[in-house]
Amino acid sequence: MSSIADELTSALGPGKVVQDPAVLAAYAVDQAPVLDYQQPLAVVFAESVPDVQAAVRSCAARRVPIVARGAGTGVSGGAHATEGSVVLSLERMNRILDLNPDDETAVVEPGVVNADLNDAAARHGLMFAPDPASFRISTIGGNVATNAGGLRCAKYGVTRDSVLALDVVLADGSLIHTGHQTFKGVAGYDLTGLFVGSEGTLGIVVGATVRLKYLPREVHTIAAFYPDFRQAAAGVLAVGKARVQPAIMELLDGGSLVQLDEIHGSDLAGRGASLLLVQTDGFGAAAEADVVRDVLAAGGAVVTTEASEEAEHLVDMRRNSRGVEVDDQYRVGEDVAVPRSRLVDYVAALESLAETHEVRLKVVAHAGDGNLHPTFWVDRVNDLADAEAAARLNKALDASIAVALDMGGTITGEHGIGQYKLRWLSLEQPEPIRELQRRLKELFDPAGILNPGKAI
Repeated sequence: MSSIADELTSALGPGKVVQDPAVLAAYAVDQAPVLDYQQPLAVVFAESVPDVQAAVRSCAARRVPIVARGAGTGVSGGAHATEGSVVLSLERMNRILDLNPDDETAVVEPGVVNADLNDAAARHGLMFAPDPASFRISTIGGNVATNAGGLRCAKYGVTRDSVLALDVVLADGSLIHTGHQTFKGVAGYDLTGLFVGSEGTLGIVVGATVRLKYLPREVHTIAAFYPDFRQAAAGVLAVGKARVQPAIMELLDGGSLVQLDEIHGSDLAGRGASLLLVQTDGFGAAAEADVVRDVLAAGGAVVTTEASEEAEHLVDMRRNSRGVEVDDQYRVGEDVAVPRSRLVDYVAALESLAETHEVRLKVVAHAGDGNLHPTFWVDRVNDLADAEAAARLNKALDASIAVALDMGGTITGEHGIGQYKLRWLSLEQPEPIRELQRRLKELFDPAGILNPGKAI
């Protein structure tokens, strides 16, 4: 009897199905901690919609799990291979099929890199607003799968707010089109919104029609240095009370500043123990920036007016503030969100938890929408840490989730549940809600072959 790899090769042709051990290992995981390492049976590099349909049909006939993958930049394990699975890479489907500056829309394949779409849109004075920190390598399909956010979320929203229509291959290999070309459209149930953020568990996105926004003619960036993180978090609320809507509000603690200095040779930590980075845009950017400077200075910040080149450098440094480390069982970056009014309280709780459980902590946050990325870790010697240290880390993680939920927050603001966060999902969503989601999954994927063990 032929193997699934042989059948896929027969269906798709040579060069698209790979079983080389190095490739299998590279495509077995994304950037999340690995709870259950599984090597896929094969990696399929689809180059067209018919390729995806053929791969899904072959897997469906044998009930082989299929895990769709973009650039592998996810940090929740949504693209981890599961036992006996085939990984379906969409990175070769990377064409911008249409960009209409009059309609302010673009139609793209799932493998289009976020930055490439923005470069194409910029030539028409437009932009694709969602901008995850990995925008230079992350794909639009991955953005859609996780409902990715980013730095500009405070003003422009998350990926779902920019998706108008989707082309989706279902679990039986059939192709459907959801949504509309227009900005407004409320006919029937919102299936487009359902697929966004479903992490490849309901269908495989093979095309997206996205809304573009105007590229700001003017941008002003304000750097406000504070003596501590809690005061900086209070500055976020002060800007809101002034009724200014920044495009970007990013918060970095002292540990993050030290790490950035080590990487870039900068002197951020010498200028303060916490940094609030605020960016205003549009024709009112200068006036809004003046208000922000006054408000932050009144709250005890040392406020600088950065030259445009340094301002862009600061924003770029923030995008890379995770550093070069990859999350594992000894270092975990989280993705909680709390109501903005509780930012100060949550930051205080994180600092207390780190002290109580004797773990190290650094925090960056999309402060404009209350989405924080605390990273807890324990030190290792020769890449090893004892079991007691790992246990302390997990206790700190569990406690940080519990506190966020107690404050009315969520266990994930933009990274998705994937495989790693399933352990906490029942704390946020009661059983009746989870049962409804399981029934939806069964409706779209009765054999359970699409990215099993993820998201719900």
